[in-house]
Amino acid sequence: MKKILFLIAIFSAITANAQNYYISFAGTGAASTVDSVKVEDLMTGTSLTLKGDDILHLTGTVGISSSEYDKPVKLKIFPNPMKDYSMIEISPSVAGEAIITVFDMAGRQLSQTQNYLDKSRQEFRLSGLKDGFYLINVRSNDYQYSGKLLCTGQSDGTLSIEKVSNNIEAIDEKTSKMEKKGNQDYCVMPMLDGDRLLYTGYSGSYGTVTTDIPTQDGTVTFTFIPCSDGIHNYLTVQIDTQIWMANNLLTSKYSDGNTITLGPVATADPAYLLPTNIKDYGGLYNWFAVNTGKLCPTGWHVPSDLEWGKLISYLGSDNLIRGGKLKETGTRLWIDPNYAATNEVGFTARPGGFYDYAFRGTGLVGYWWTSDPIPGGSYAEYVALSNSAGNFMNLGNKTRDLYFSVRCIKGN
Repeated sequence: MKKILFLIAIFSAITANAQNYYISFAGTGAASTVDSVKVEDLMTGTSLTLKGDDILHLTGTVGISSSEYDKPVKLKIFPNPMKDYSMIEISPSVAGEAIITVFDMAGRQLSQTQNYLDKSRQEFRLSGLKDGFYLINVRSNDYQYSGKLLCTGQSDGTLSIEKVSNNIEAIDEKTSKMEKKGNQDYCVMPMLDGDRLLYTGYSGSYGTVTTDIPTQDGTVTFTFIPCSDGIHNYLTVQIDTQIWMANNLLTSKYSDGNTITLGPVATADPAYLLPTNIKDYGGLYNWFAVNTGKLCPTGWHVPSDLEWGKLISYLGSDNLIRGGKLKETGTRLWIDPNYAATNEVGFTARPGGFYDYAFRGTGLVGYWWTSDPIPGGSYAEYVALSNSAGNFMNLGNKTRDLYFSVRCIKGN
C-alpha cells in the first residue's frame, strides 16, 4: 500500500509541477548568431524548426503526448494512473498500418501489436501491467505518438493490448502553433516533464548539437566549430571533453583535395563507396583510406581505440544501455526495434552497415573504424552498434579491406 501511495504521490507531483518554460538561443565560437534551430523531443519523437531569434515556449503536459502540435490530441491514455486497465485512444493523421508498443522506463519492449488504423478515433484496452512507469508508443511510416503511463495495480505481468472500438470521426489537420507578443515570436512545443530535448543549431555553414532536460527558463548557447570537407558541412557535438562529428563522414576527397578511389578495389589501395540509397548514413571506407591520415577535414582525425574507449567509459558502466545513448532515436533509419536508443549525448549514430563483396546490414548495424591496426597482420580495430541491442559491441578487429562508416574527432 505504501508503494502504491508513493507512486501516486510521484505522479501527482509531476502533474502539479508541469510548467511552461521559455528557451532562447545564442551562438559562440566561429559564429555569434543563430540562423535556425531544430528541436527534437527524444522521448516522443516530436520535432519542430524555428528561427534563431524566436523563443521556444515549452508547454508542460503529463500522460499525453503528440508528434504534431495541434488539437485534437493524437494520443490519449486514461485512466492515468491505471490500476486494472487503461484505454489508449489514437487519432491517426493518416490511415495505414501502425505498431503499438509498450516499453518499461529502461527501454525494454514488453508487448507489441500491429493493426490497420483508419483516419478516425480508435480505442485499445491495455491490461496486465505491474506497478511502475511505462512508455506507450504508436508508430507508422507517417507518424509517431508517445505517452507516459503510471500503473498502481498488482497484475501478474501478462500484458494484453486489445482493440475495442473504431469511432468514425474526421480528424482535422492543423499546423504548429505560433504565438506573438509585441515584436517577439514564440514557437509552442508540448513536452512531458523530464523529457530530454535535442537542439541542433545552424549558423551559415556551421552546425552543432546539444541536449538538455529543461527544468526552467534559460538560454541554449551553441558553440560553432568549423567542420567541412569542402563539399559537405558536418554537425559537431561536444561529449565530455571530446568534440565529435555528429554525422558519419561523407567525403569523396582527402583533406589535401585529392580524390579518393571509388571502390570496390581488389587491392590494398585506399577506397570508398557511396551508394545513392544510403547517403543518409554517410559513406563507407576501407581501412587503407583511414590509414592515409587524410580522410578527415583539417584539424580532425579518425579516433583511436583509446579515444573510442574514453567515449564509451563516459557513457557509464552499464553496457546493456550505454550504446543506446549514442544511437539516433526512432526507426526512420534504424530498423525496428532500435533497442534502448536514447541519443542522450547527441552523437546520433546511424547504421550504415558495411560492404563485404556486397552491401550488408544497412539499418541494422553501424560499424566504425578506429585508426588502430592489429600489428603483424591484415586486421584493424572497429566499434559497432546494433538495432537489436543497447550495448556497445566490444572493440574488435576485421580485415582492412572491408568498408565501414567513419566518424571524426577534433584534436591535434
